[in-house]
Amino acid sequence: MQARIWVAGALVALAGCGQPVGQAGAPTAAEANADLRHAVSDPRVARFYETRGWQSAWTRETESALVAAIGEAERHALDKDAFLGPIQQAPTGAAHDAALSLAALSYAEALARGRTDPARLRAVYTVPRPDPNLAAGLAGALRAGNVGDWLRGLAPQDEEYRALSDAYLATNQEIAAATQQPEGSPQRRRAAPAIDRARTLAVNLERRRWLERTPPATRIDVNTAAATLAYLRDGRVADVRRTVVGDPEHQTPQLGSPLFRLAANPTWTVPHSIEQAEIVPKGEAYMRRNNMEWRDGSIVQKSGPRNSLGLVKFDMRNDQQIYLHDTPAKALFSRSERHESHGCVRVDDALGFARLIAADQGVLEAWEDAQEKDEESFVTLPHPIPVRLLYQTAFIDNGRVVFVPDVYSWDEDVAEALGLPARPRRAAAARHGDVGP
Repeated sequence: MQARIWVAGALVALAGCGQPVGQAGAPTAAEANADLRHAVSDPRVARFYETRGWQSAWTRETESALVAAIGEAERHALDKDAFLGPIQQAPTGAAHDAALSLAALSYAEALARGRTDPARLRAVYTVPRPDPNLAAGLAGALRAGNVGDWLRGLAPQDEEYRALSDAYLATNQEIAAATQQPEGSPQRRRAAPAIDRARTLAVNLERRRWLERTPPATRIDVNTAAATLAYLRDGRVADVRRTVVGDPEHQTPQLGSPLFRLAANPTWTVPHSIEQAEIVPKGEAYMRRNNMEWRDGSIVQKSGPRNSLGLVKFDMRNDQQIYLHDTPAKALFSRSERHESHGCVRVDDALGFARLIAADQGVLEAWEDAQEKDEESFVTLPHPIPVRLLYQTAFIDNGRVVFVPDVYSWDEDVAEALGLPARPRRAAAARHGDVGP
């Protein structure tokens, strides 16, 4: 692995800083305007200069502040040379001014919403992302003379991001120390696992940059890599539970989707993919034993404790038919590895969780009445709760960094998009779970 990815080098020394228009030997305003238009090819940079009437943007002072800020890229597990390189290739004139703007906007975007685009890495990604007006932000920072502070403020400012960033920097130091030891020594052998940790931290810092900076204070976050759920009420963690999520062949997608109602004693209309592959071949006797019947061309499992959805379903609005639910397969929650479903999220003690949600929403009595019925009944939540299905293989738990296996091999997609060397991917494990969603 190239050392420049993991260990910060010295700041790049830049030559040929732009001179303010009007000095002796400088081009006229019209000439500078034409030169800038010719130098700019990136549409983000073009929009920035359009708001300025195609006037040059940078002075020696603001350029120095920009270079210093980008020099801190390692704290975010980013490669500063990827941003500073174009500046070196255009050392003077309008091309230099345009290169500075491109570097500033590219680095700003990497900090503000990620260096990579999750919607291009996965077929489904609907978790809300930040979308600041970076061109306007850069223009304001240049006017105020605070380019460095503006850039630093674009990255996530929460404690977990800072803790992961600190862990990344510490791991880089560990790598640097290990690689200075003799080949084959025990100290040198520590470099390989440290490089793996640094890679995982880099990927998860990137994932956090994808997320909106002020998510709803009351929400449900599911980490599908760790198979856990956290319910936050007014910005504080109110409840944490184990979950069972999609197996490697039926991966739970990364969704932002509201929980809008509780279904008591749900029925389950079996998706046709499960129906044909896992139920029809087992025959009519299996269907009778499991309380299933044909209705309008689909197999439907009737309400009851043996229903694959258990006794409660947490309905969510999305096009992927993904939701939270109970399950009769309670033993799965005791396992350390809980990637066993067809993609939906099973919740430990789902009835207790439903009661908690109903109480918080002021519909506990309606929920209890619905449970008493012998058929599927619905209780709409007065205030839908945003649910985020995330995939985080490194996170903070009780103040320490926790790493979990990359069961879906999604880390590799992000790492390669960040320009890190490719690694072998995990083979999808064979599924041994039940037929439930």
